[in-house]
Amino acid sequence: MTNEQPDATTGYVEVPGGRLYYEVAGQGQPILFVHADVSDHSMWDEQVAAFAPNYRVISYDKRGFGKTTSEDGAFSPRGDIVALLTHLGVARTFVVGLSNGGAQSLDFTLEHPEMVDGLVVVAGGVSGFEATPTEDELRVFKTYEELEARKDEAGLLELGVHVWCDGPFQPEGRAAASVRERIRATMSDTARDHHEDLTPSQLEPPAVERLGAMKTPTLVLLGVYDFPETNSAMELLAARVPGAQKMAFETAHMVNMEQPAQFNERVGAFFAAVKGQ
Repeated sequence: MTNEQPDATTGYVEVPGGRLYYEVAGQGQPILFVHADVSDHSMWDEQVAAFAPNYRVISYDKRGFGKTTSEDGAFSPRGDIVALLTHLGVARTFVVGLSNGGAQSLDFTLEHPEMVDGLVVVAGGVSGFEATPTEDELRVFKTYEELEARKDEAGLLELGVHVWCDGPFQPEGRAAASVRERIRATMSDTARDHHEDLTPSQLEPPAVERLGAMKTPTLVLLGVYDFPETNSAMELLAARVPGAQKMAFETAHMVNMEQPAQFNERVGAFFAAVKGQ
């Protein structure tokens, strides 16, 4: 961590078949941060430090990650968010999600628009949308499959750190060592501590069929060194959601961790504009 962290309240909320760990810092209009599946709530440390002086910042560990515990079986990621916000007495909030957390944040917004003041999707996905992978992407996916078939956990970890931090087609070590080490640590922790067999329920109809009707103010952020498949989803989201704003960063997947100051400035400006409407 590069920033001093504000005092935070920590706790757990009971959900069907599990307990979600959360942290809350600051006072004011709420912001909910939803993490990527290669990390946990700590990936938002720089955002918590930046926004807690003026907002009530909420972060949590999703099922299968961090300090959250869960039984095997089906669950609703959107239902978990509702349970967390209800537990904290939050009726409306800004929502920021990255990667699969971005896709889940989008689905939550579509299912519960009355609870979302503004949405920021970062390097995420759009449920129901599948881009055609490039030949280069297919080679990366094949490498993943080969490592999984050999049960090469060390190889999978290093490949994951490379593609998510450096970018799949960038030189090894392009991203700062601090970012790479933080992702390596959280990926290792997840592999060691979590073996749940979880089946998240899908939004029906999926997000791709609903984007044109969205009324929630939306900001779309992406990293130019990320997978083309991810960036195709973000371009689609920005093009189809009425009034959506978009910005590209010279990063790979972990946009907020690679360029925290620039990320915080852009997201903060978006929040301020929405509040001023």
